[in-house]
Amino acid sequence: MSTVTRFAPSPTGRLHVGNIRTALHNWMLAQASGGRFMLRIDDTDAERSREDYVAAIREDLSWLGLDPDGEERQSARLSLYEEAFERLRETGRIYPAYETQQELEIKRKIQLGRGLPPIYDRAALSLTGDERKAKEADGVQPHWRFRLDHEEAIAWDDGVRGPQKFDPAQLSDPVIRRADGSWLYMLPSVIDDIAMGITDVLRGEDHVSNTAVQMQMFTAFGAEPPRFAHEALLVGREGKLSKRLGSLGCDAFRESDIEPAALVALLARLGTSQPVEPIASREALVETFDLGTFGRAPAKFDETELDRINAAIVHQLDYAEVASRLPEGMDEAAWHAIRPNLAKVSEAGDWWRIVTGPVEHPEFDEETRDFLAKAAQALIWSDNPWGDLTATLKDSTGRKGKALFLPLRQALTGMNHGPDMGELLPLIGEEAARNRLQRAAAG
Repeated sequence: MSTVTRFAPSPTGRLHVGNIRTALHNWMLAQASGGRFMLRIDDTDAERSREDYVAAIREDLSWLGLDPDGEERQSARLSLYEEAFERLRETGRIYPAYETQQELEIKRKIQLGRGLPPIYDRAALSLTGDERKAKEADGVQPHWRFRLDHEEAIAWDDGVRGPQKFDPAQLSDPVIRRADGSWLYMLPSVIDDIAMGITDVLRGEDHVSNTAVQMQMFTAFGAEPPRFAHEALLVGREGKLSKRLGSLGCDAFRESDIEPAALVALLARLGTSQPVEPIASREALVETFDLGTFGRAPAKFDETELDRINAAIVHQLDYAEVASRLPEGMDEAAWHAIRPNLAKVSEAGDWWRIVTGPVEHPEFDEETRDFLAKAAQALIWSDNPWGDLTATLKDSTGRKGKALFLPLRQALTGMNHGPDMGELLPLIGEEAARNRLQRAAAG
């Protein structure tokens, strides 16, 4: 059976870095076996779901190069949920419950006070038909719970965590539908996974207990559960979850001029035993993707490491990949000259201004001004103007090393460091270079 994975965001906000990592790993899991990667928009929460967030999710996935092979929207599948709901009701796997949130909270506190696990006590199952009718006559509408089979052990071999086992008697019967008729996550997700042919579910470890419950939901429908894997959650550099991580999304990375390839390279291996490297090739990353390398420890996301990876990725980018983002007039030769000095593509404009001028040189002493005047006279345009100039000056002045090169760079660029002058000087051009040397010599 071909691998089919899915990414199922709720369009109630922008994707953050944790969502992006989940989407990436599901895409890679599908790519590694020539399978399919599906996008499912979980928009059953009509009040909080927004179309602009749906559009943003698609835009972010496209920017990352994680194009789905198909898309489904839960809001278009409500009839499927109704049908499945009735099937479960007929077989006695769901039941109505009438407690308010406040009543449930009181029950939890009492159980905790007695040292008991705070799970639902199934009090609603003991209500008679007349008692239910009386509550509904008083205007109390029920929410609905899935009835776990306490005789059916819950176990699966997790792709990251290994063998998992849960006692269903130690779990609450999950609420699957609110009193207003709206759906919670648990049941529609199972129905969709069955209908969409999902074979592998890779998600965060905070869903482990959800998986335990959903295993019985698959069984209730007579369906084979998908393979489950739960990866460690992302934490910040300090080793804990932070609001900063929750706000970091593709929009923030784009505004910071982070390359999508850099983000993919970092997140692809974050939390695994494989080294995080500036690998721009998606194919190379997919070839080494292996759930067996995923660790149980929290995966630390470090923006400093992302910046390092980004700079290394920028240094690999071809001119054709960045031409539309470069200053007007900046050609391939200029890109290759400037590229090694960039941490981000947006910095190219700063270096290009050194080529186009004007530049501000430092104040030179009289001896250095004499040296620069000789340089202006010695400048002869050739296939290698920088090499010829420095060789001539070295012979005529006896200068070498820093004393030879630094004043020339400062006069020509106004900088103490920067791109290779052998590549930069031809970009500046003979006339501009001579003028800059003469102006610096004049003081």
